[in-house]
Order: sequence, then C-alpha cells, then structure tokens
Amino acid sequence: MIKDFLAKENRTRNMALFRVSNVFGIHPVMSWTTLIFHVCLVLTPFYVLAHNILLDEALGTCFFSWSETFTDGMTIVVLICGAYFLYRRLFVPRVRAITNLYDYVMLFIAIAPFLTGFLAYHQIYDYQTMVILHILAGELMLMAIPYTKLSHMIYFFLQRFFIANEYSFGKGDRRW
Repeated sequence: MIKDFLAKENRTRNMALFRVSNVFGIHPVMSWTTLIFHVCLVLTPFYVLAHNILLDEALGTCFFSWSETFTDGMTIVVLICGAYFLYRRLFVPRVRAITNLYDYVMLFIAIAPFLTGFLAYHQIYDYQTMVILHILAGELMLMAIPYTKLSHMIYFFLQRFFIANEYSFGKGDRRW
C-alpha cells in the first residue's frame, strides 16, 4: 500500500490531497484573515445588544443579540485583523509598493466604528465623546460604501455569481 502511495505515477495525485485549496491561494494566512475579518465586520453590528435596543426603540423590531462577551471578542478580532492589514501595508515590500494614502484611509474608515464602539462600551476615555465618535464613524462608513473600495461588499456577489470571468463560479475565459 505504501509502495503504491509513493509510486511515481501516483505521487502527483496523492500530493494534491495535501495541498491547500485554490480558494485560499498562495497566501492562506492572508486568505483566512480576510475571511474572518469580513465575517466579523459584517455580522457584528447586527447582533450587538446596544444596536438592537436602538433598533427596537426606533422600529419596534430587532434581531436577536449575541452575548456582550462574544461581540466583544468579534470586535477584538476585527481590530486584530485590521492591525494585521496595517502591518502588511507598512512592512511587506510588495504590498507597500502598491499602497497609497487612499488605502490607509479606507482601512481607517472600516476599523474606526469598531474601535470607537469598543472604547465607548468599556468607557475608556469620555463615554459621551466616544459614543459621538462611534456614531460619526459608523455613518462615515455607511456613506463611503457606494463611492469607495468598500463597495466590494455589494459588488462581490454580482461579480462572483452573475459575471462570468476567470475568478467567478461561472465559466470564465481570458479574453481581454
């Protein structure tokens, strides 16, 4: 059995079993970090208790809420992933070469609501100031979505499912 596994004609096929899937590409750490970042970034605001209380007061309906410890953990994950992205932009030469001020601003806009919300919840610094900064940061992020790179949250689904290209789930081609 081991002889068959190590046979030259089977080696390539067998080694494919141990390779990382193409979904996570050449840089699996970056891929997993990006996936976790996006999941936490999108889901956390919907299930935070304070947001649901405001939603219930405004509309009379709300989502269920996750525990405050869990949403704190997800917020910390977003902040750690954001720090990792900032580290890559500052210290990885191939990433730094294609990074400009706009990329730093977009990262700040994405991270600021989580940082200010975390600081407000834990009452670090002045609570009222942090809540106001949190609201402004959240509104800035929502306003920036249709006009900036943050729109990839919406256009991802259009690209992956409706536009057939080499990176989509459809039949792609390389005609330019």
